[in-house]
Amino acid sequence: MTISYNWLKQFIDLPWNAEKTGELLTDLGLEIEGLEDFSSVKGGLEGVVVGHVLECVQHTNADRLKVTMVDVGTGEPIQIVCGAPNVAVGQNVPVATVGTTLYDAEDKPWKINKGKIRGEVSEGMICAEDELGIGESHDGIMVLESKLKPGTPMAEVLEIENDKIFEIGLTPNRSDAMSHWGVARDLKAGLFQQGISVKLHTPSTSSFRVDNRTLKVAIKVEDFSLAPRYCGITISGIKVEPSPNWLQNRLKSIGISPINNIVDVTNYVLHDLGQPLHAFDAAKITGSTVEVKTLPTGTKFTTLDGVERELHQEDLMICDAEKPMCIAGVFGGINSGVTENTTSIFLESAYFNPVSIRKTAKRHGLSTDASFRFERGIDPNIADYALRRAAIMIAQITEGQITSDLIDFYPKKIEDHQVFLNYEKANKLIGQEIPMEVIKDILMALEMRINNVTETGIGMTIPAYRNDVTRDVDVIEEILRVYGYNNIEFTQKLNASIASILPGEDYAVQNKIALQLTGLGFNEMLNNSLTTPEYGKLSESIKENFYVKMMNPLSHDLSVMRQSMLFSGLEAIEFNSNRKNSDLKLFEFGKTYHNFPGGRSESKHLSLLITGLKTEGNWTMPGSRSNFFFGKGTVAILMERMGLDAYTEETSENDIFSEAIAFKRNKEIIVEFGIVKSKISKELDIDAEVFYADFNWEAVLKQIPVKNFKLKPIAKFQAVERDFALLLDDSVSFGALRDAAMSTDKKFLKSVTLFDVYKGKNLPDGKKSYALHFTIQDTEKTLTDKQVDKIMKKLQQKFETEFGATLR
Repeated sequence: MTISYNWLKQFIDLPWNAEKTGELLTDLGLEIEGLEDFSSVKGGLEGVVVGHVLECVQHTNADRLKVTMVDVGTGEPIQIVCGAPNVAVGQNVPVATVGTTLYDAEDKPWKINKGKIRGEVSEGMICAEDELGIGESHDGIMVLESKLKPGTPMAEVLEIENDKIFEIGLTPNRSDAMSHWGVARDLKAGLFQQGISVKLHTPSTSSFRVDNRTLKVAIKVEDFSLAPRYCGITISGIKVEPSPNWLQNRLKSIGISPINNIVDVTNYVLHDLGQPLHAFDAAKITGSTVEVKTLPTGTKFTTLDGVERELHQEDLMICDAEKPMCIAGVFGGINSGVTENTTSIFLESAYFNPVSIRKTAKRHGLSTDASFRFERGIDPNIADYALRRAAIMIAQITEGQITSDLIDFYPKKIEDHQVFLNYEKANKLIGQEIPMEVIKDILMALEMRINNVTETGIGMTIPAYRNDVTRDVDVIEEILRVYGYNNIEFTQKLNASIASILPGEDYAVQNKIALQLTGLGFNEMLNNSLTTPEYGKLSESIKENFYVKMMNPLSHDLSVMRQSMLFSGLEAIEFNSNRKNSDLKLFEFGKTYHNFPGGRSESKHLSLLITGLKTEGNWTMPGSRSNFFFGKGTVAILMERMGLDAYTEETSENDIFSEAIAFKRNKEIIVEFGIVKSKISKELDIDAEVFYADFNWEAVLKQIPVKNFKLKPIAKFQAVERDFALLLDDSVSFGALRDAAMSTDKKFLKSVTLFDVYKGKNLPDGKKSYALHFTIQDTEKTLTDKQVDKIMKKLQQKFETEFGATLR
């Protein structure tokens, strides 16, 4: 939000310069993010003065040039070569002296230097309007009034306004400060706390009067819960023209382009008092009636930007007797606004329901200065005052007349609210006792009316425009920001609370696994839970009727809650890959959302995504590419870290994978891991192979053992390692082989791993070759060859009997 220093001074007699004022605003919670200079003319015409032409003769070497002698108030006339056809002796003219910087139509600077033009010295430039940036005329030089004294700065002659502009980082709760009046109110309270008493100048509307009642417009509000207050008035006999310079300068200073005198006044009052206004061409209002109502879903309406929009049944509209004219509080219509041919207007000032305006603005993707204020909540009690102020200004600037009474529909006044502040609670929360008299002074400076004072606290009335102050803690925050956070002393004692977290609690487990993954080279990501329903076409596990849909989506791509963690993760891979970062190991703790027939459900997940190189190459060795077994090993490490090592393996049937396995424990799937189908990857423009693991985090938390782990010493006796190469049917899984092996010898057989798979040439149809690696160990003594051979023989017989396997 931008605020003009000069504009502020219309409301309050500021005793400080802009820089010091900005420091106070920051202390008050209106943080100054920038302070910039503004001039109503680029450069402020610094170095441009009034000159008096003493001599003017024809240039000897150029037919279109003249050589002049000009008095610029320095005592010695200067010679200037001028090409303007209208330059003459006796004129007062604007002169850009040597060293002056001017700006062209594109705001590019150029400097006036001393030089020669066709052999004659020129020590400046006599300027036209467009060269000074104050007009568009270039027919000749600008001729000034004869009474002006040579050397007078042109900035004084043209009343150039120089200003300081604050860029305020306004927090969403401070709707009361979204105007110069609101900021001035805060400054008044802040200065009072500094011991400086200043008066707040409220713009007067005492000159308001109805000239005649020749143009009446009736107002009808169908649902006053959507429009609690609606005011209107008509002004006739107006001339739509450019606004006077002072008004244009005010708007330009805060970055608003002037349009015409009607629209400029509504914008001025908006930023002056914080009350949005809207002007309708009265001649375009059918039936001399303004109706505030909703219209059926699907109704077509073309807004000022020329876009035809479909209305929703909850959109509040301003209509005449036949058609909609404006989306209330958001955006005007293309066929009802003020044009250069407008001669009479209906001027609207209202208080609309903030929730309704916010929903409508989001629904149509519109954000305007008016909606920005309405959806945060403006002061409901200044609608009529702001309307009178605007009507007075418009009538004066346009030479128009107020031609109706001010109609004010306000059936149920929005009351101020009551709050009681307990001293003891305030002192505990602040950490320091602020004297009661100081608190009372601050509250009164903030226009919070004190109703009663007791030994325990203060009862007060909070003005309705402070919709963010509804509780005692809100009042304490207001006291603190005006009193000054910097004035609160630090104590020497530091208090801290230590939360008791059990080892199996979600937070503790999540932290341990996150640390484990970062140690393995993974990076954590955090994705949006909103996604596009189009992903449902890529997997049968995503059901269209199970989507949790947004009522007011920002876009189609963010219209539903995700049913799978995969696709948002793939979007992260696509984003990184497009930026030459294709070697990725990512993880995310998140949720999926389903709208089941029995009700809505949220499920916690941990997802892993791996693609590209596992390790980078260097001059001694090439890089190592990630593969299925690296991903599986990572999953196994996490299972072991969580104490879930007693699991079984099964083939996963999830259709997002081209090849996958599932780890089950107590008949419940803990994690599914596999290679994402290339069809899905390519849909997101990913050409590389992607490995994906999806942990059912709720199953993890349910099954994780909450117990004290016992440490075992490292075995003193060497393990023996043996291999088998087995010829098997395609239908036999490694998980089944491993389970059979571990059940054959539970005492000495420590692990079974698969290190090679072969299918194809030299093997019978329907067969495959698995190479298994066995680790055998006795923790109490060294195993003999005879014992190991016996174990291997038993394993061979087990595989031959149960699976029809043969040794290769």
